[in-house]
Amino acid sequence: MDQYELHRLLEELLRMPTETEWLEYKEAKTDYDFRKLGKYFSAISNESNMKGRPCGWLVFGVNDDRKIVGTQYRSNSKDLDNLKHEIAIKTSGGLTFMDIHELILPEGRVLLFQIPAAPPGVPTAWEGHYYGRNGSSIVALNLQEIEQIRNQGNKDWSAQICEDATIYDLDHDALQRARVEYKKKYPRLADEADCWDDLTFLNKAKVTIQGKITNAAIILLGKRESEHFIHPAVAKMSWILKDKDNIEQDYEHFGPPFILNTELVFSKIRNLKYRYMPDNSLFPIEVNQYDAYVIREALHNCIAHQDYKMCGRINIVEKPDELIFTNLGSFIPKSVEEVIKNDSPPEYYRNRFLAEAMVNLNMIDTIGSGIKRMFFTQKKRFFPLPDYDLSDPNKVQVRIIGKILDENYTRMLINHTELDLTTVMLLDKVQKKEKITQEEAKNLRKQRLIEGKYPNIYVAAQIAAITGDKTTYIKNRAFDKDYYKNLIIKFLEQYHSASRQDIDNLLLDKLSDTLNEVQKRKKINNLLFEMSKKDGSIVNTGSSKRPKWVLT
Repeated sequence: MDQYELHRLLEELLRMPTETEWLEYKEAKTDYDFRKLGKYFSAISNESNMKGRPCGWLVFGVNDDRKIVGTQYRSNSKDLDNLKHEIAIKTSGGLTFMDIHELILPEGRVLLFQIPAAPPGVPTAWEGHYYGRNGSSIVALNLQEIEQIRNQGNKDWSAQICEDATIYDLDHDALQRARVEYKKKYPRLADEADCWDDLTFLNKAKVTIQGKITNAAIILLGKRESEHFIHPAVAKMSWILKDKDNIEQDYEHFGPPFILNTELVFSKIRNLKYRYMPDNSLFPIEVNQYDAYVIREALHNCIAHQDYKMCGRINIVEKPDELIFTNLGSFIPKSVEEVIKNDSPPEYYRNRFLAEAMVNLNMIDTIGSGIKRMFFTQKKRFFPLPDYDLSDPNKVQVRIIGKILDENYTRMLINHTELDLTTVMLLDKVQKKEKITQEEAKNLRKQRLIEGKYPNIYVAAQIAAITGDKTTYIKNRAFDKDYYKNLIIKFLEQYHSASRQDIDNLLLDKLSDTLNEVQKRKKINNLLFEMSKKDGSIVNTGSSKRPKWVLT
């Protein structure tokens, strides 16, 4: 570009919105940190890829107000030329600037670094780390964004054609079941669908592509012996029964066709009856431990999201009071909370072709809505909500609890059906003694749903009163300091002196059960300090290691 073209380009960039992730301005009057420059290179490269742009721009010599102030960064042309090589050494694949443009204006010198978009399938790393943008800040590229870029270079595995497979490699009963479920999903097409031959039906249901058998078709409808067509990938489900001590009691493995064998897995699960007594009722409520929809949705989600190229199994572990579903592959959305909040399909789907086929065959709801419905179903049953364990970046584990953990929580849901799902999710964490943020706790406290000093929070008194669990509330409730001080004084009045062991024995079992052992002893320390140094009601006549407390 000549100087005129560069000036036109700069003017265009200066007119761009301030929140543009693929564009950044820096004064860099004399110098700029090299590592920070590299992070911006990675971030702008990745953001350009995700925004569908061929390149992004880093501009030196322009301040935050978009005024040209000029830069003397690497004013020596040789030093500036060397920058391309220096960047390439630290980036993945040796990626570097497409060009470094130098523009001389009356206001000063401007450098325009033209940064290439990350290649399809290969996010740009700087010193081994992937960066992106959050507004004007550089942040680590999240897992969803990394997956989004990585999978650009790969075709949807589930849509790939099994070249040697034919319709005769599909199970006849599975085909018939697929037709039945398709007509349930699309009743208006039922009469028309009856006239379609098998290949036409499979094309219409988007299980095959132009009559060719896909990996998705083998997984859902393939004969037992057809799994070799997707080798080295693995399509297997394992049901494992364990006792309360986590010892394996029974197991069974299942392969294609998944449209039939998911029902066999379902039939293995011992869905026993569970009884609980609601308030103001003489009759117990009797329900199954697990809702049929929740079981099927959790299992079908595993099938839809499994990374089959990792050559592992989908596991369904049944314990006395819980089911644990595990599939390989990262959890693509940012979080479960994000899925619930947005209630929309993710921008990227690992097995989109497979998932769409499962929607058409009535195996899963519209993509993205199933998780939220699972939560709502558990809420309506007054049971604990599903637990998602995402601690392993290559695995998703979902736990469905088949019993009441806290009668307070359950009875509260019975009596407060107006509570929204977000609030119930937070209260579910409270009943499971899982950590919530201070802000979340503050919001619950405003609604008078919790009490206790953060992080040792518990169900509020009004809820406890509603649920009838007054004893738990009293155990959790912290008495005021005067109560404990009076206990110590009464002890000393009767016995004249007390060791630290005496005082611990006196108070430990009376302190709030929300405190752990260390916290309880620290609270006693604070009480003794306050009584001796501030109140002057007691004094230590022994030593610091062997105190002997007496009244003053």
